[in-house]
Amino acid sequence: MTRTSTSRRVLFLLAACVAAATAHPALAGSFSVSPVRIFMEARERATGVTIINEGDTDLVMQAELFEWKQKPDGTDDLLPTQDLVLAPPILKLGRGARQTVRLANLRPPVPGEQLTYRLIVREVPEALAPKDGVKIQVALAFSLPIFITPPGAKREMACTATRTSPTALRASCENKGHAYAQPASITLSTPSGNTLLTSEIRGGYILPGVSRNFDLSSDGSRIPGGPLKLQVTQDDGSKQVFDVRLPE
Repeated sequence: MTRTSTSRRVLFLLAACVAAATAHPALAGSFSVSPVRIFMEARERATGVTIINEGDTDLVMQAELFEWKQKPDGTDDLLPTQDLVLAPPILKLGRGARQTVRLANLRPPVPGEQLTYRLIVREVPEALAPKDGVKIQVALAFSLPIFITPPGAKREMACTATRTSPTALRASCENKGHAYAQPASITLSTPSGNTLLTSEIRGGYILPGVSRNFDLSSDGSRIPGGPLKLQVTQDDGSKQVFDVRLPE
């Protein structure tokens, strides 16, 4: 069964701005999307995403699908795909209206390998003639991750730490598994359990075969050298502890 996440109001503004003192922005609306992450099992063939116009004006929305990869440095790489199809690709929503976009998975399962995609939902701004000056186009957009997971596909993290200053370090984490990882927090502690630092991580997806670095700092206290414990907590609450050693 498809799992869902709590709906969120979309407030992400993508602006193409022209520098001019007399510029007039075209006001964008607001909409919510539910779920904000899409989880499918490999045997599932279809699911849906509901979009609600929560603004005071009518909206025209465009939905597009992309295969989601990451480059070795962790930056996203979105590629056109025919693995999934959606309907409708264009939505016209009056004030307070809602509509469900249906997604169908056409790709056969890959044993043991999670497939990852992105659903991009963006507003198509109406052409508003400016009274004077230069118009600034402002539109809403939202990117939803899609995870299609077969049985047995799991993340497998490997993390190390290097000192970057007396009060800071860099945690390097590689996903050697076959499903996404998303660290939510990283904690450094002594072998006896004394916490030296904790840092929240936001938006840190690590797809299989990709590494990411996380720069962590203490509250100003010197981080001791020697054997330490690096605990990585994932978005689902699971924890993994790695033995690391920092120079004195």
